[in-house]
Formats: sequence, structure tokens, C-alpha cells
Amino acid sequence: MMTSVDTDLIRVLADPLRLKIVTLLARETLCTTHLVEETGAKQTNLSNHMKVLREAGVVDTEPCGRFIYYKLRPEVLAGLSEQFAALADSAHTASENKRACP
Repeated sequence: MMTSVDTDLIRVLADPLRLKIVTLLARETLCTTHLVEETGAKQTNLSNHMKVLREAGVVDTEPCGRFIYYKLRPEVLAGLSEQFAALADSAHTASENKRACP
């Protein structure tokens, strides 16, 4: 059984700043101002990364006055985790499936 892993999502999460943002959002819902303070990133850089995370479906936005709050969508990460778990399960039987050299 061939297991496929969402490489686009992995690419999105592979960026160190985006991974830091996801880690912060795993603890609490934060607005852009909080994320700038926590990461030390410039506002424009952070906004670009948040756009990537939004488009990948990793975060949802919640307007609050003139601020935008970001909330992590845990089901997206859980789905990726399940894909890796299936890959690990497949690897357990891989040692039994040894292809002969030509």
C-alpha cells in the first residue's frame, strides 16, 4: 500500500518562521500585533507568511475591531500526522518486503 503525504503542506510548515507561528498559535489565538512581538518579524513579512498559512488552510482569521486574530486549525495538522502515522505503519512491514536485485 502506497501512502501519500501532503507535500504542499509540509513545504508550508517547513519555513522556520511559519513553524514558529504555528507553534505559538497552538497555545493561543493571537492577533498580528502579538505575532510581530513574539516572532520579531517585520509586519509586512509576517503578513506574507500569514497569507501562505491562510491559503494552505492551516489558520482561520477572526476579525476583532481593527485587529485580525489568527486561530490554528488543528484538524489540518492532525490530518498530516495521520499521513505520517500511515507511512510509519507501512515502514514496519517494509523490511519483510525486500525487492530482489536484477
